[in-house]
Amino acid sequence: MQSVRIIPCLDVDQGRVVKGVNFINIRDAGDPVELAKIYDQAGADEIVFLDITASSDGRSTMIDVVENTAKEVFIPLTVGGGVRSVEDARKLLRAGADKVSINTAAIERPELVSEISAEFGAQCVVVAIDARRCDTSSNVLNKEGVYAWEVFTHGGREPTGIGAIDWAKRASELGAGELLVTSMDRDGTAQGYDIELLQEMSQNVAIPLIASGGVGSIDHLIEGAISGKADALLAATIFHFGIISIAEVKKALKENGVSVRPLQDDH
Repeated sequence: MQSVRIIPCLDVDQGRVVKGVNFINIRDAGDPVELAKIYDQAGADEIVFLDITASSDGRSTMIDVVENTAKEVFIPLTVGGGVRSVEDARKLLRAGADKVSINTAAIERPELVSEISAEFGAQCVVVAIDARRCDTSSNVLNKEGVYAWEVFTHGGREPTGIGAIDWAKRASELGAGELLVTSMDRDGTAQGYDIELLQEMSQNVAIPLIASGGVGSIDHLIEGAISGKADALLAATIFHFGIISIAEVKKALKENGVSVRPLQDDH
């Protein structure tokens, strides 16, 4: 069994790490380079940086933050927000990112997924999907004609009318190496991942899934790995504010039969 990865997510706005609830009510959580360094030393398997206002503000991702982090951090670094072209991806990878995450630009021009994948390899391409459960007024249906999940763009601000499962399948076919699936309904709520969404995703795509949105306890992470069948577990609030440590998460997952990468102390 492949090891489930533990990934702290650093949402960056104006050069600071922030955290909100349902993509709003933002509060400061610290310096991105310092936090990334702490997580590297604490046993994180990867770090995800998301410049959460780059797309909505129409600007590029912060290259300097990536460069400074890459000098201090020695685990894979995924960076997203404002990536609109192969050249944008190239700049981030040259600055020290291992993968780029694309969201809004991929919805607006799906060929971008194929272009980045062809240029740098599928392993460098993470397609981020911000999904919200549809209400009865929505025309986004799944194959059974049941209200499903809709994709949102621009940091969760803009509805697309596109079904999340359909888009996941297409992104996979276009050359994405993995999917970062965030439940907007659960984001920052500490109520746990949207397991139904993860299960539906895992049944429809063969590429790795990173579960995101809603972690408030170790049980939620265990549930994401076992019931949600996620290949990686992403969290922010519990790590940023010292609620749970990465060591505690890995220990609990291991005790529940989930394969994890050992901490340095375990070697």
